Amino acid sequence: MHIGLLMVMLLSIGTFYYHNQESWTYVDSLYFSSITLTTIGYGDLHPTTDASKVFTVVYAVLGVGFMLYFFSTIIGSYINHQEEHFDKVVGKLHHLSPLQLK
Repeated sequence: MHIGLLMVMLLSIGTFYYHNQESWTYVDSLYFSSITLTTIGYGDLHPTTDASKVFTVVYAVLGVGFMLYFFSTIIGSYINHQEEHFDKVVGKLHHLSPLQLK
């Protein structure tokens, strides 16, 4: 699951950046990174320097794309698993006679 590691790295990059540039605590930095990447954006924290604002724009655009890919991978895997299970059940039904299906 390399994609999970990439997500941790992406959150870490944002956390360390905001901790150093904005002098926020690690918890606040992780919180802001998370709400930015998930597009929640409560508005209680916001970048104050021009450099942080530019970083946030790039971080959000790239990060949101990555998060969408991450969640679509998880959902796609779940759907594939469900389809395989469905195919097995339907395959077993084809072997039953009409009397057994009642």
